[in-house]
Amino acid sequence: MSDGSVGIAVCGAVAVLLFGAGLRDAVVVRRLRRHGTRTWGVVVDNVRVNSSDSGPTWAPVIAFADQRGYRVEFTPRMRGSGLGLATGRQVPVVYLAHDPQTARVSMWRHMVGPVVFVVIVGLVFLGCAVLIALTK
Repeated sequence: MSDGSVGIAVCGAVAVLLFGAGLRDAVVVRRLRRHGTRTWGVVVDNVRVNSSDSGPTWAPVIAFADQRGYRVEFTPRMRGSGLGLATGRQVPVVYLAHDPQTARVSMWRHMVGPVVFVVIVGLVFLGCAVLIALTK
C-alpha cells in the first residue's frame, strides 16, 4: 500500500467515525428536544480541566433536581471561549426522565454546538482524504 493510499484510508476512516459520532449526538439532541424534561439548574462551580493538546480550560458544573428530587450534577461536553457559564447563574436544563445523566444545558451553543463541531471536523478529514486522492 502506498503512502497516499494509507493517508486516504486513515483520513476517510476518521471522517466516517466523526460523522457517526455527530449523527449519534444529533439523535440524542433530537430526543432531548422532543421528549426531554425541562428544568432549571444552577452553575455551582467551575473546575479546571487539563487537556494535553490545548492546555487547561474551565468547565462549569451544573446542578439540578430531577423529577424524583435527587440532585444531579453534570459538566457540559463543549468547552471553550464563549461557552463559559458564571458560578451562581441559573441555566435551562433538559434531560431524559429515565436517565438524568443525559442532561444538557438547553442553549443552542450547548445543544447543537457539539454536533456542528464534530461534523465540521469530519468534513475537514474528508476534505483531506479527497485532496490526497486528487494529488496522488
